[in-house]
Amino acid sequence: MTTRPMSHRATALVLGVVALAMVGASFAAVPLYRLFCQVTGYGGTTQVAVQAPGVSGERIVTVRFNTHVAPDLPWSFEPPAAPVKVRLGEETVVAYRATNRSNKTMTAQASFNVTPFKAGPYFTKIECFCFTEQELEPGQSIEMPVTFFVDPEIVANRHLDDIKTVTLSYTLYRVDEADKKKRPAKVAAVPQANQ
Repeated sequence: MTTRPMSHRATALVLGVVALAMVGASFAAVPLYRLFCQVTGYGGTTQVAVQAPGVSGERIVTVRFNTHVAPDLPWSFEPPAAPVKVRLGEETVVAYRATNRSNKTMTAQASFNVTPFKAGPYFTKIECFCFTEQELEPGQSIEMPVTFFVDPEIVANRHLDDIKTVTLSYTLYRVDEADKKKRPAKVAAVPQANQ
């Protein structure tokens, strides 16, 4: 009869460890998913680099731009007026424009992706307003530049020969002061040196 209470204790201990592991995994899920997306380009996540490798070959990709604003953010957000045609490896700079249409200072953060999603690992940003939060006074407008290139390595993947157009999409979300205080310090994107 003494083995039965011991087996209950062992079961309770195992279940407790499993519960703690599940709680730990839930907290680690978001940063691990973000890291997975950055490494693989999953879901249209772009890459980050220090500089463009330079033009390589004759292939041209058209890059289109679009924007969205979260419903609780009273800003206008405009993409560059027209698509741009870029050669692989060519550094390109475009500017988005944001205007705070409210009567108070507000902060926003942009999330982004590219479509088709399979182009994500080959769309690389050097500089981007999306790396930091943007704060605008009432009525203030700003130009927000993005410097990017399409990686020449895209030609090595024959499954991507059909990519002629890539759409870079941003959504601006409101950042509340309370949210800023709750969040840990933000880690900046770490650019990768080109090889």
